[in-house]
Amino acid sequence: MKAVPIGSEKKRVVARVMKHASGDKRFKILEAHIKKFQGRQDSLIEVLHKAQELFGYLEDDLLLFVGYQLKLPPSRVYGVATFYHFFTLKPQGAHTCVVCLGTACYVRGADRVLAAIEAEAKIKAGETTPDRQLSLLTARCIGACGIAPAVVYDGATVPRQTPESAVAQVKGWLPHGP
Repeated sequence: MKAVPIGSEKKRVVARVMKHASGDKRFKILEAHIKKFQGRQDSLIEVLHKAQELFGYLEDDLLLFVGYQLKLPPSRVYGVATFYHFFTLKPQGAHTCVVCLGTACYVRGADRVLAAIEAEAKIKAGETTPDRQLSLLTARCIGACGIAPAVVYDGATVPRQTPESAVAQVKGWLPHGP
């Protein structure tokens, strides 16, 4: 594919991103990963996975770096990063809580579980507490319909959650917890 000419504004952005990248070993590791795929544009998802693994989340400069390295427009990189739920554009908390909102979980009270956690943590779904201790997320379905409503705490699926049991689980992760 032929490279698109870079305007003066884009040159400044690329220069800033490359300067930022020059002193960080994680960028070197990411570049090696990109080379492993021979810079193929169809490796974007794999490269974004590696970038998130290295940096914890996909910040704007990192997305621009990936786009530059793969010769992809920022809109394509951003579009892929925002389309798939496993990519995050903001720093995540030390702990994660994913409330399943699939049909089985929802009809068995997942909305009340989510509301209770939001009230206790003083954040909404998709947000992280200011102290970065807890990220509250939702999922369309986690495939645990038989144990609904299910919540995933730090990667462990817990069955038949109630608002009270969910709050008890996350309370210790919050600054005003026990």
